[in-house]
Amino acid sequence: MKSNNLRITLGLVFLISFMLFLSFAAVPLYKLFCQVTGYGGTPKIVNIEDEIKISEKKIKIEFNSDINKSLNWSFKPEQRSIESNIGDSVLAFYKVKNNEKKSITGIATYNILPFEAGQYFNKVDCFCFENQTLEPGEEVLLPVNFYIDPKILDDPNVKHLNSIVLSYTFFQSDENLEKISKNDN
Repeated sequence: MKSNNLRITLGLVFLISFMLFLSFAAVPLYKLFCQVTGYGGTPKIVNIEDEIKISEKKIKIEFNSDINKSLNWSFKPEQRSIESNIGDSVLAFYKVKNNEKKSITGIATYNILPFEAGQYFNKVDCFCFENQTLEPGEEVLLPVNFYIDPKILDDPNVKHLNSIVLSYTFFQSDENLEKISKNDN
């Protein structure tokens, strides 16, 4: 009877520990899944190794920028939109400025609208891949290099799209929060 209770107790402890692990691992695993598959409007991150066939069809890319209210930065695209041939590499820039009197680190999240186009939006290089640290009053141009996969023309759900929106939101990075909590102790 005692060994049976011990086995049940250990099983429950394992189950609770496993569920706790899954709750913390769910967000990064979901983000990875979305980046790999393009699910939920998340663009794929790629390395250009194969030559991509450039289509004659043009598509308008509109740029959007937002800032979380906890971050005192200015953030806007250098141009509101650009028209490009599907499959052609595009380089765009966003301007960001730290309006604080101290260094701040931010991180950008991104999304594609309509969501169905996310799997065809391929980022080659992006400022959103890393934290961005800006000194007080510093203003910089941040690049994003991408292309729209020509396979979009084969997808009946999105092949007639005329425009896609690339949207970024900057948040204060966890690095800042760690520094603040260390200074409070």
